[in-house]
Amino acid sequence: MLKLAWFVPSPMEGSGGHRTIFQNINALASEGYDCDIYIEDDNSYLNLKEMKSSINKYFGDIKANLFLGFNTEVKYDAVFATAWHTAKAVRDIPYQTKKFYFVQDFEAYFNPMGDGYLLAENSYKYDLTPITIGKWLSNLMVEKYNTASSYFDFCADHTVYKRLPEKTREKAICFIYQPEKPRRCSIIGIEALGIVKHLMPEVKIYLYGSKNKTNVWFEHTNLELISVEECNNLYNKCSVGLCISSSNPSRIPFEMMAAGLPVVDIYRENNLYDMPDGGVKLADQTPESIASALISILTNDEHIDQMSRFGVNYMKDKTLEHGYKQFTDAVKKIISNEDFELKAYPKSYNQEPIIADAFTKKIRPVYTDNGKSPEKVKDLLRKIKNKVKKIIK
Repeated sequence: MLKLAWFVPSPMEGSGGHRTIFQNINALASEGYDCDIYIEDDNSYLNLKEMKSSINKYFGDIKANLFLGFNTEVKYDAVFATAWHTAKAVRDIPYQTKKFYFVQDFEAYFNPMGDGYLLAENSYKYDLTPITIGKWLSNLMVEKYNTASSYFDFCADHTVYKRLPEKTREKAICFIYQPEKPRRCSIIGIEALGIVKHLMPEVKIYLYGSKNKTNVWFEHTNLELISVEECNNLYNKCSVGLCISSSNPSRIPFEMMAAGLPVVDIYRENNLYDMPDGGVKLADQTPESIASALISILTNDEHIDQMSRFGVNYMKDKTLEHGYKQFTDAVKKIISNEDFELKAYPKSYNQEPIIADAFTKKIRPVYTDNGKSPEKVKDLLRKIKNKVKKIIK
């Protein structure tokens, strides 16, 4: 039996990245690998027992041995890094072993340009073998670092995320709101929702995904952290989901599509290689453009139905088991001394971005249809921007 080790950052409640790591470790264990997980000792836990209890509570049963700290006492056939600061620890292992890099984000984007950015970027130059979630990161490994990699698709748990025919859709938006994660662009998302709420006051706004609260000036419901089953119920009662991710796609839009929920995200390079042409609208990164994309869906019931059907059909074959097989096959290939192909992938999203400028005629028809003059819109945007500045301060 081959022994594998994983170096994992200290997990927190609700972490989708840790959920993905532990799910794929379980998939390897099911294939007969003996897995050990070394959790970063960052003083989050008093002892090993407390750490194990927290992980079990947040993420369920994991088919692996858990250790606190990155000090290994045995030799492994392969070792996985799972974040930029764990990559150096894997690089520096002194004995001969296969060294993998489980990449879920371009983590340099988590930091402003400087030491943090450059140190994170350096982790892709350590001669570890990347396996990425999604094609964009694999492309990045090839184009920027000349490193061959493999990927697995964004998938969804079909036992959880599915259409519930008995649910009636509300005129509502759900937004994955995580102000503690800059890559989720919570300020831009809230500003966009403020525009929608002003122009369509009947629309309900649901925030979820974090215990952190802030001063949101319009009427809304903050559900905070909810279970995956509650997420599926939310996706089935809303008309559109907003999920902004700027460092790789999130798994959330794909789970939304599996539940039949139309999705809005931003039109940036990181979203163009894994998002499909239907089921999703990608908007320019301005609040006005995001608001325009949301309104265009909310005001067209036929389009909601079309996007919903497309999303369910698109995700039909993208089960968790499909992703696990892609991942475990990639691991087997490298352990068997085969090499990944140095290969780039084409874009999967080929639509034009939705671009709106509140001060030009491009977005005026949307506002005028709702009885708002351009002058009132300008005044609204000034007020919103002033409130956002106060929140930032």
